[in-house]
Amino acid sequence: MKLWKLFQIFITTFLLSHSVFAKDNKIRVFTWEGYVEAQEVQEINRILLQKGYGYKIEVIRPWAAGPEQMFEVLRKGKADISFLTLNYINMQSRRIGKILQPININSPRLPNYKRLIPALKDIPFGMHKGQHLYVPWGGGAYGIWANMSVLKEKELPVSVKDLWSPKWKGRLSLTAGQVQPNISLVMLALDKPPFYLNDVKRHELQLLTTVNSEIQVKTNQLYANVGHFWDAGPDFSKKDLVLVSSYGIGASAENRQGGKWKLLPLIEGNTVWLDTINIHKSVNGRKLEAAEIFINYWLGAKVQNRVVNDLGMVSASLDVSNPLLSADPDFFKQGFFWPPWEKQADNVMRSISDNAMGK
Repeated sequence: MKLWKLFQIFITTFLLSHSVFAKDNKIRVFTWEGYVEAQEVQEINRILLQKGYGYKIEVIRPWAAGPEQMFEVLRKGKADISFLTLNYINMQSRRIGKILQPININSPRLPNYKRLIPALKDIPFGMHKGQHLYVPWGGGAYGIWANMSVLKEKELPVSVKDLWSPKWKGRLSLTAGQVQPNISLVMLALDKPPFYLNDVKRHELQLLTTVNSEIQVKTNQLYANVGHFWDAGPDFSKKDLVLVSSYGIGASAENRQGGKWKLLPLIEGNTVWLDTINIHKSVNGRKLEAAEIFINYWLGAKVQNRVVNDLGMVSASLDVSNPLLSADPDFFKQGFFWPPWEKQADNVMRSISDNAMGK
């Protein structure tokens, strides 16, 4: 009887330990759709196996969708590696940043880090106490794309202020999701910095955004020209819409299907975003080393070329040809990176947008 009990204990311990190992040998990656392809996962898993790491990459679902959702997934410890948009990291008292760990940018397993665009490496929005909570991966602009199958060059808006012209009524499309970039258009049209409301003192915010304020009225006028608000992604199929806002990915995908959409080089510039790769604070030891090998592969030329050619984004790598960057060397200019939104400013911008939509 005693031997039988010992045997039961041994079997239970064996099964539990192997169950834990089965879970722990996975590196769970939380990403936006299209950032990590199945064939790339197969390749990196082969590399990890060759290097003697007993870990496999697993892309988790659902896809990344925004700061609130990403915070919840990371808070619950469901992901080891994430692809956070830069401004999410230190938003709202660093609630996401506190869940991440500093990345050793000098790790021998990150040789491709040295080949990244210098201007993207040390952005304060992704750092804490001088340490990097991110490595840059790829970015783009929230801009207005013109349908050149319909419009001629001489017709195109030159300034953001031109979007308020009656000629575009019902022909313009903007996002209804992350509305802050829409408010940035309003700020630029009022000759203010794009993220003006994010920098205003709290007690001034309410005064600046009353129902009859200049900002609210200007937003009402812009939204009155909008023929369609999109949520998950822009709709390029509606023939009446000739000016469509996009983060770049959707417009580039449409062009690969034969479309002729062009990003407007507005004289004020476009607000820009950067997606990054991050490591959860719980990852350590050999698993951390394997995570660094994953990151290094995603910074390499093979994946970075896909960032440009398939996703229509701007690559973070110096080893890749970047058409958008070549056309505008000042693409990632100071003051136009989406910042970590202050909670009150974020609420105010949403309220302004809701009011303009008549909600």
